[in-house]
Amino acid sequence: MANVTKKDLVGAVAETAGVTKAQAAKAVNAFVDTIIGSLKKKKKVTLIGFGTFSVKARKARRGINPKTKEPIKIPAKKVPHFSASKKLKEAVAKK
Repeated sequence: MANVTKKDLVGAVAETAGVTKAQAAKAVNAFVDTIIGSLKKKKKVTLIGFGTFSVKARKARRGINPKTKEPIKIPAKKVPHFSASKKLKEAVAKK
């Protein structure tokens, strides 16, 4: 099973929307940039029927370097998070 690349996504959007690949690429890039910009501003992005993009804070913690087996400190950081909607979960679960 092959992964869907951005190029594949642009092609599918162009075909489905009946627009050129250049126009579809602009739309896909604008969509991604808008989500990134909103997350940078600590805003959630909710797409009804698809899911919610948000930012989660991870606490600092201790870990182990797998190569040296030495303990290391892993600093706190913010990470992007996606929570799938019920509709998306059900669509993926269908056989």
